Amino acid sequence: MRRLLQFVLFVFLIILINNTTYAQVKKLSVDDQLIQDSIYKSKKKKVLNFSMKEFDTLFFEYFNRKNDPNVVLTRKDFYNYTVQIATFSDRLSALYPDQKEVAAENKEKWLLESYEDYLQYKASQKK
Repeated sequence: MRRLLQFVLFVFLIILINNTTYAQVKKLSVDDQLIQDSIYKSKKKKVLNFSMKEFDTLFFEYFNRKNDPNVVLTRKDFYNYTVQIATFSDRLSALYPDQKEVAAENKEKWLLESYEDYLQYKASQKK
């Protein structure tokens, strides 16, 4: 039953991400990529050992902070969330081998999230 619940959550996250993420053809700046690489190296082991509860906490904390008009994440905080969410796709890929391709696409989408796009989103919240 627990595996089914995890799978349902995984599918829900994929649908949510696909609906909220648009195709991005631009690459991140070198500085942003360096931040991502640093976060990935420092958090990878921890994130790969996350329970679903820990991931849910991270995921919903990110969306709550992102959607709070009174909060503007720093560049490092923004990438801290998105890289960890992307990294968790590796864990899901290991748990659900038949979903490896979807997990890889998910990871790529999260790693393409741009801080500049986030700032534009925050600016639009104030209008």
